[in-house]
Amino acid sequence: MRDDYIKEALTVIPDANLLINVVSRRVKQLRRGNRPLVESLEKLSSEDVALREVIEGKISYEMAEA
Repeated sequence: MRDDYIKEALTVIPDANLLINVVSRRVKQLRRGNRPLVESLEKLSSEDVALREVIEGKISYEMAEA
């Protein structure tokens, strides 16, 4: 994963543990064949695609209330 993407994504989702969960869930979806929600001219890993989706606001999350 690219460090610059991680730093940028942490500005969108400041909780590192939550960011890891969101990205890992999305990576699983991408590896199962879901299409990326962002376009890139370079070849990105599934992890970097998921981070770009977070950065660009293509992925949202909800916190469940206990």
